[in-house]
Amino acid sequence: MNQRRVGVIGAGTMGAGIAHLFAERGYSPVLVDLGRPQLENGLAVVAHNLARRVRRGVIGDDEARQTLARIESSTVLAEAVAEAGLVIEAVTEQLSVKRTVFELADLHAPPEAILASNTSSISVTALGAFTSRPGSVVGMHFMNPAPVMALVEVVRGLATEDATVRAVTDLAKKLGKTPVEVSDFPGFVSNRVLMPMINEAAHALMEGVADARAVDDVMRLGMNHPLGPLALADLIGLDVCLDILEVLRTQLGEARFKPCPLLRKHVEAGWLGRKSGRGFHLYESDAR
Repeated sequence: MNQRRVGVIGAGTMGAGIAHLFAERGYSPVLVDLGRPQLENGLAVVAHNLARRVRRGVIGDDEARQTLARIESSTVLAEAVAEAGLVIEAVTEQLSVKRTVFELADLHAPPEAILASNTSSISVTALGAFTSRPGSVVGMHFMNPAPVMALVEVVRGLATEDATVRAVTDLAKKLGKTPVEVSDFPGFVSNRVLMPMINEAAHALMEGVADARAVDDVMRLGMNHPLGPLALADLIGLDVCLDILEVLRTQLGEARFKPCPLLRKHVEAGWLGRKSGRGFHLYESDAR
């Protein structure tokens, strides 16, 4: 097992960002997805973000090239995790998909490897139960964008061992993050608080209380939020927000988590936010 090798499963927004973060800190991440197009898109996102950091003077050209060069990519999960000390799942927020990933990672990763999930809302206890090593399964919830945001929610499942929590907490600090331990409960802290606010902002927009810019301006200028809730939803991905709200409503059984019809309609239209070029706001230069 190679302690510096990290398998990152899923080359979407979060997976690419997590691979970027580890590579920038000198680790050797291998990014895994089902096909080359997904991997190429994920690597293109990393390259785009590195170029932006160079333009801003955060890093130099050489550091950007070295960071990108450290990221391997693969469509074969078994090979990618065979020597990994840590595997981080960052696939779609669907339990059935995550189950497949955890079963395969458990089968092919070294016995002493930690299996972590970047899940926003799904039970870490349930994910651990899909493996033969529930004590080594933990939530490691990065915020978007992962290379920039300081917080990592460390989620302890019912069977997660203290040593596993200590290991990912120490790792988060080495990555320059601030780890905060939370219990395994739907939405944890971040999304249990955030998603109802985003949902209510969507209701305000749908009901004509104000347009999207005005809703966001009120929260930015009046509540000192760096980003308004609708713009933040666009950054997260409206499909991700919808999935999280569905998990919260199902697991907690409370009507307040019922997704706003306008949010659902945007997802049905493919208006997913920044990644699609349109969400509650329109995007041009950042659209992919």
